Amino acid sequence: MTESIPTPGRTLTETDRTRHRRLREQGSLDRTELDAVLAAGFVCHLGVTIDGTVRVVPTVYGSDGTTLYFHGSVASRSLVSSPGTDVCVTVTHVDGLVLARSVFEHGINYRSAMIYGVPRPVTDDEEKLAGLRCLTEQCAPGQWDYARRPHRKELAATALLALSLDEASVKIRTGAPDDGDGPDAALGLWAGVLPLRTTWGAPTPDPALGTELPVPPHIAARTDTPAS
Repeated sequence: MTESIPTPGRTLTETDRTRHRRLREQGSLDRTELDAVLAAGFVCHLGVTIDGTVRVVPTVYGSDGTTLYFHGSVASRSLVSSPGTDVCVTVTHVDGLVLARSVFEHGINYRSAMIYGVPRPVTDDEEKLAGLRCLTEQCAPGQWDYARRPHRKELAATALLALSLDEASVKIRTGAPDDGDGPDAALGLWAGVLPLRTTWGAPTPDPALGTELPVPPHIAARTDTPAS
């Protein structure tokens, strides 16, 4: 994935919405960990209230270290009718199942971030191009310079939202089950972690290409590399 540009001030500001009330030991105020969680992915879930109904919409995103850009046609319609609407954007990576001796102690090793705030529709063409470049490079580094870029009509038809990273929460769990030193350790049952790893496969060409074209190096190089 792409690397976010570090921002000044390496500690996240704690607010009432981002304060860790449960499993506080898994929470972090380290801004570099927020950057790492965002840089490792490109799909987020956008939580927004539309016409009195809460919706959670999966969409792609890109982060430049200070702002999260994401597609948001559904949220954009809501923001037009209800300016100032708060949203919550969530990014989660699952790293493995934590299989304990008791079902109660089972868990997941994960990295997650939640970003709160009021997004703004991006209407300036120059910023929209920069935001779409950020989003495209987050998904497929090198693709922005390879493919045709959006023209004015396509820009006008694209809904892009920008959300500040000023109010965010990070939680990370790593390691073994927590019951290795408890009474259940005497049960004689296996316990441990079942890691989950996702990798990019070999590129599949579009049948409509007609003639055989080589896979661009920036795409071919991702084969068998980690996807998060």
